[in-house]
Amino acid sequence: MDFISPSKGHLTFDEVFQEILSYASENPADSYRLIVGTDSQLKDDTCFVTALIVHRQGKGGRFFYTKRREDYARSLRQRIFYEASLSLNVASLLTEKLADSGQELNLEIHLDVGNNGATKSLVKEVVGMVNGSGYPCKIKPHSYGASSVADRYTK
Repeated sequence: MDFISPSKGHLTFDEVFQEILSYASENPADSYRLIVGTDSQLKDDTCFVTALIVHRQGKGGRFFYTKRREDYARSLRQRIFYEASLSLNVASLLTEKLADSGQELNLEIHLDVGNNGATKSLVKEVVGMVNGSGYPCKIKPHSYGASSVADRYTK
């Protein structure tokens, strides 16, 4: 899985993980969160972008993203659940790497659903799916990892 960093270009997942650890070690007394969020955009094909953000609380952060395009047109419901599964996949890779390295960083998943709009009927199900996988999650308007960062690169 290849990621893109706006400042460092193309990176492998292992390189992204090293960047995260390096960033967190710059100021070890600060509080950090790892955020994973996915968004999609349907045009001629469907573009899925998964963002991985390391947030130094109150002091900014860094992000990386991966992009994939699929010709298969999915319904909104299918796309939302697929977005959540892409985020869960990256989160599980991160969890495994963190456990192997002995590092502890808070990890949360940001979902592109909210209590208003077309996705309101999906909130309970998709939040249950993520929570049932062992990860806390945020929905709109607090899910900036999906609705702002990932969304920017789906266009």
